[in-house]
Amino acid sequence: MARGVNFLIKVNTANSDTPSYEAVAAQRSGTFNRGYDTIDMTSKDNSGWQDSDYGNGNWSISGSGVLEEEDPALDALDAAFLAAETVMVQFEFASGKKYEGEAVITDFSIEAPHDDVATYSLELTGKGKYEEIEASAS
Repeated sequence: MARGVNFLIKVNTANSDTPSYEAVAAQRSGTFNRGYDTIDMTSKDNSGWQDSDYGNGNWSISGSGVLEEEDPALDALDAAFLAAETVMVQFEFASGKKYEGEAVITDFSIEAPHDDVATYSLELTGKGKYEEIEASAS
């Protein structure tokens, strides 16, 4: 049985020529979303039933956690967000399998309540298709 604690969001903290993926520190949640837009193919020939087909695919990664100010992955996200640049990200399974792709940071929030720990939340929207990377045999 897979446990959520073993799934990680990772960010490339180096460059595209020699990537180095670091897990975002102190994660509490992570979600890998995948979907398709639909194309309405309905016509009078469908006897009153809607007919749909696959349109464009989409994916995103969202997550949240405790804010660690000295985290290389959060620093890379912050720099990319401020420069309006894309980031290379991975969603890693407990087995080592990964989904990897280029993403736009569409939300990067920091919450700092007076009576609790500071936290972050982020939304990364895929730019193009993601790649599936199988777990390496060790």
